[in-house]
Amino acid sequence: MDRDAAKDPGQLALFDEPPPADAGPTRHALLAGRSVEFRFERRRRRTIGIRVNEHGLSVAAPLRAPWREVEGFLHEKARWILAKLDQRAAAGKLRTIFGESGETLPLHGREVVLVVSPAKRSVNLLGTDLHIGIPEPHRRGAVRDLLLRWLKSRALDALAPRVAHYAARVSLPPPPLKLSNARTQWGVCMASGRVRLSWRLVHLDPELADYVVAHEVAHLVELNHSERFWALVEWLYPHWREARERIERDAATIPRI
Repeated sequence: MDRDAAKDPGQLALFDEPPPADAGPTRHALLAGRSVEFRFERRRRRTIGIRVNEHGLSVAAPLRAPWREVEGFLHEKARWILAKLDQRAAAGKLRTIFGESGETLPLHGREVVLVVSPAKRSVNLLGTDLHIGIPEPHRRGAVRDLLLRWLKSRALDALAPRVAHYAARVSLPPPPLKLSNARTQWGVCMASGRVRLSWRLVHLDPELADYVVAHEVAHLVELNHSERFWALVEWLYPHWREARERIERDAATIPRI
């Protein structure tokens, strides 16, 4: 949760990437009577930011922020923090896709079943079955590589027209678009006007991917998180608050491939 998600003056991200598991010392805070462990670090940033992911709670504060401000911020956000920690705990560990028939994964918000068979290299979606043909289906690594290439290609095919659509709404040409491998940094807008979107958006409901696209396109006009920026997001995507909550919830169901 952070109103200043910029990693540097040249880019703005929808969500920060989680820090490495060993980033920052471990501390504890008593929130609503519950002891919560978190990782803490200071960065060159303007605001206090908190993140809950598979590593738990992490807190990043400006270099000169007094500790009382950090503690006050944590207590202010205690309800949100505890809810997110409970949500993560309920979701359990991320599933891993090994590349075998019968495994399922989300595609555009619905579950599809992998059907791996010996054939020429191909991937075809038929209803809720994702058929993967490969000469040696027992080579699970090769199956995963083929699946990944197909998912990234499908993500680009789905996202590029949406980027063009939202750019046209703010009277701009489609910006240069690249895919990233980020798991939680769904979108980034660079000062150069380039946009990067995580290919993993292909797993989510297209409505949620649209929010990410609208958010980053809004940054083409306002490269900040000012009131003008959020007003533009509201105009482009009125239900952005609900979408942001759903993304954080649904992201916990995305498997590792």
